[in-house]
Amino acid sequence: MFAYLMRRVIFLIPTLLLVSIISFSIIHIAPGDPAELLLTGPDGVADPQVVEEFRKEMGFDQPLHIQYGTWLMHVLSGDLGYSYMTDQPVTKAILHNFGATFKLALVSMIFTLLIAIPGGIIAALAKDTWKDDLSRFISLFGVSIPNFWQGYLMILVFALFLDILPVGGYGDGGDITHMILPALTLGTSSAAVLMRLMRSSLLDVLDHDYILSARARGLPEYIVIGKHALKNAFIPVVTMMGLSFGYLLNGSVIIETVFAWPGIGSLMVNSIYSRDYPMIQGTLLFVAGIFVLINLLVDISYAYLDPRLRYDKGNI
Repeated sequence: MFAYLMRRVIFLIPTLLLVSIISFSIIHIAPGDPAELLLTGPDGVADPQVVEEFRKEMGFDQPLHIQYGTWLMHVLSGDLGYSYMTDQPVTKAILHNFGATFKLALVSMIFTLLIAIPGGIIAALAKDTWKDDLSRFISLFGVSIPNFWQGYLMILVFALFLDILPVGGYGDGGDITHMILPALTLGTSSAAVLMRLMRSSLLDVLDHDYILSARARGLPEYIVIGKHALKNAFIPVVTMMGLSFGYLLNGSVIIETVFAWPGIGSLMVNSIYSRDYPMIQGTLLFVAGIFVLINLLVDISYAYLDPRLRYDKGNI
């Protein structure tokens, strides 16, 4: 098990290195000179001398590999630089906004699992019945609705017509009442995909010989399903759960905008609008790091759910 995990961790190193190169390159790929764009006054003109001093101060006059090496050393020490707009540490801003996104993602994932897992299991066990048809209809409906439209619809119903939930915002430290509508919007869209996958995966497992053998031995149905079928059916579902949670953790830009939620997604959008390159670089690197970490946790869960991976020495 330890060797398996070490191989996975080592495999992440080139991935993170590639992500760091892409993040660093943003400031050079974007059109225009960042120094001129940032220092252009209301009259649309930037003082050439001030621009040149700023370029030297930020190290933009150095060769690219020198700039990247310097930036990477700062990143490895936890320093993502300072925001051009607020002059505040990028790391501090990201962690502050990520706290709001983490709360929203956690509640959204709870809604997702409460809807998807029972719904997928019921649909699989009641195949080709009205319960299965209802489950598939709900899944198709959830996948088809755009997030922004669902968000506005929920605001219209629950905030304006019924007046039982706030329209948006963060509230007093992100209280649960402000979290329900955006979390439900995010959770139902993820649940639709996860429910379909749970159903198809469980149906596939129920056709295997070891399930038929367990039933032939007279084992109770709840043991056949709970102990033998579900554990194997969860293997592909765990992948989707990890990707869904990674998506939620990195912040849904649309949902955070609709509900005025101050998360990592809205921070990235505002940074792009203001051409705050250190903030853009930092948020992109942070978002990619979250996905890499989620994928590692998914690999660990694979090793638990499928013991064959732990003993397959050729598996990388």
